[in-house]
Amino acid sequence: MDIRKILHRETKNTLSAAFVVAFSFCLSAVLGILRDRLLAGRFGADENLDVYFAAFRIPDFIYGLVITGGLTAAFLPILSEYLNRTDANDSSNSPVIWPDGGQSMVNGVLTCFSLVLLISCGLLFILTPIIVRLIVPGFSDSQISMAVILTRIMFFSPLILGISNIVSGVLQYFNRFLSYSLAPIFYNLGIIIGILFFVPLIGLSGLAWGVVAGALLHLLIQIPAFSSSGFHFAPILKFNHPALKKIFKMMVPRIIGQASYHFNLVFVTAIASTLVSGSIAVFNYANNLQWFPVGMIGVSFAVAAFPDLSRYWASRRYDDFIRDLFVSLKQMIFLIVPVSVLMLFLRAQIVRLVLGTGRFGWMETRLTAASLGIFAFGILAASLIPLLTRAFFSLKDTRTPVIVSIGATAINLLLSVSLVKILAAGLDGFLSRNEIIASVSAFLRIDGLDHIEVVALPVALMISSVFQALLLWFLLPRKIVQESGSLNAGWQTAVGLLVKSAVKIAVCASLMAIVVYLSLNIVGGFVDMRTFNGVFLQTAVSGLAGLLSYLFVAYLLRSEELSAIKKTIINRGLKISVGR
Repeated sequence: MDIRKILHRETKNTLSAAFVVAFSFCLSAVLGILRDRLLAGRFGADENLDVYFAAFRIPDFIYGLVITGGLTAAFLPILSEYLNRTDANDSSNSPVIWPDGGQSMVNGVLTCFSLVLLISCGLLFILTPIIVRLIVPGFSDSQISMAVILTRIMFFSPLILGISNIVSGVLQYFNRFLSYSLAPIFYNLGIIIGILFFVPLIGLSGLAWGVVAGALLHLLIQIPAFSSSGFHFAPILKFNHPALKKIFKMMVPRIIGQASYHFNLVFVTAIASTLVSGSIAVFNYANNLQWFPVGMIGVSFAVAAFPDLSRYWASRRYDDFIRDLFVSLKQMIFLIVPVSVLMLFLRAQIVRLVLGTGRFGWMETRLTAASLGIFAFGILAASLIPLLTRAFFSLKDTRTPVIVSIGATAINLLLSVSLVKILAAGLDGFLSRNEIIASVSAFLRIDGLDHIEVVALPVALMISSVFQALLLWFLLPRKIVQESGSLNAGWQTAVGLLVKSAVKIAVCASLMAIVVYLSLNIVGGFVDMRTFNGVFLQTAVSGLAGLLSYLFVAYLLRSEELSAIKKTIINRGLKISVGR
C-alpha cells in the first residue's frame, strides 16, 4: 500500500468529499472528546481550567480574525481565478502543471501573510498583560499572571496555523481532502500529548505547549500532498501583487464580521469570569460537545462544497451552483437533525460518559448537560451557517455575511447580559430571583443548584445562531438575482424539493424522538445508572434504537438523501483506491 498515493488522491464529488472531511473530523472529534475527558479528569471545572480557556481565547481571536475569518474566505476564490482548473475531478495522481502566475500568487500570499501574523502576534505578546486584565475582570492576580504566561506561549499557534491554512486552501482546490482533513486530528493529538506528558513535567503551561505542538502537526501532515501538487516555495514579499490586493479587498469586511464574532466570545468569557468558579470551563465543555455535530456535518459539507460552488459561479454555471447548493443543504439537514435529537434526549448521558471522571463533579455535570440541551435546539442553524456563508463567498460577497454576523453578535451580547442579570437578580416588580431560578431549574432539570447563571450564555448563543441562519437564507436568493440577473427558475424548484425533503425528515425525527424517549425509560429500569457501564448501555441502546428507527422511516418514505448516501458508499466514494 502506497501511503503517498492515499494522501494525494482526489475525491470524486461533493458528497464523497464531505464524507471524507466528516469522517476525518469525526476522528478528530473523538480525540477532542478524549482531550476534554483528560482535562476534566485532571482539572475538573476549576479555576485552573478557567485560566486555560481564557488564555486560549486571545490567540484564537487572531486565528479566527486573520486566517479563518479573512484569508480562508478570500484565498480559494482568487486561487480559482488564477488556476481556472478544468480537470478538478481528474483522478490522476500526477503532479499538477501550474499556470503562469499561480505559484507566484501562492508564494506571495504565504510570505506576506506570514509576516503580517508574525508582527501581529509580536505586538500582542507585548500587550498581553493589559489584554488579559480586560477580558477576565473577575480573575484574581494569580490567575491573571498564569493566563499571561499561557497566552504568550500559545501565540506561536496562529502563526503556524496561518501557514497551514494557506496550504489547506490549495489542497481543497485540488480536491485532496484527505490530507487536509487529517490536519485537525493531529492538532488534537498535539494537545493530548500536552495533557499527558507536558503537564506532569511543567505544570499548567504544558497545556499551552500542547496547543503549539498540535499546530505544528497540523501543518506537517499536509506538506507531502502540498509538495506533490507541483508547488515550489520561493519567498515573494510583494504586497502590491494583484492577487493580494483582491484578497485584502475581500478580507476586510469578513475580518470585521469575524472580529465581531470573536469579540463576542471574548465578551462571553469576560461575563463568565465574574460568575461562580468553573463557569468558563462549563460553557466551553458544552460548546465543544455541540460543536461535534456542527463541525462533523455542517463544516464538512461547507468545506467540501465550497470549491465546486466557487468554480460554478466563476464559470457562470448558475444552474449547477443552485443544484449543488441545495443537494448539500438537503443531505446536511438529513444528517444533522437526528444528531440534534440524540443530543437533546441524551445530554446528561453524553456529559457523564465524556466528562464524568476524576475531579469533574456532579454539579458541573448537571450544568454542562443543561447547557448542552440548550445548544441542541440550535445545532441545525449553527450547521447551516458555514454552508450559507460560503455560498456568499462563492459569489465573492463577504459583506453580506459580515453584516448578518454583526447583527447576530449584537443579539448574542444583549441577550447574554440581560439573561445573566435576570438569573442573578430577578425581574424587579415581576418575579424574584428565587422564583426565576426555581422555574428555570425545573425546566432544565437542575433543581437544587443555586448559581445557574452560566446557562444564560448558551441560550443567547443558540438564539443568535437561529437568527443568523434565517437571515442568510432569506438574503441569498436576492444576492443571486443581483449578481446573475435572474434566479434561473431553478431556485423555486429547488426550494420545493427542499421543503418536501424537510417534511420527510421532520416525520422521521418525530418518531425517532418517541423511540429514544421510550428506550431511555425502559433501559433505565434495568441497569444501574450510578455506574459507567449502566450509563453507557442506556446511551448505546437508546441511541442505536433511535437511529435505526430514523433510517427505517426514511427508507419507507423513500428519502432521496438516504439513497444518495447509500449510493455513495456502494460506489466506494469514500474508499481509498491505491490501484488507480
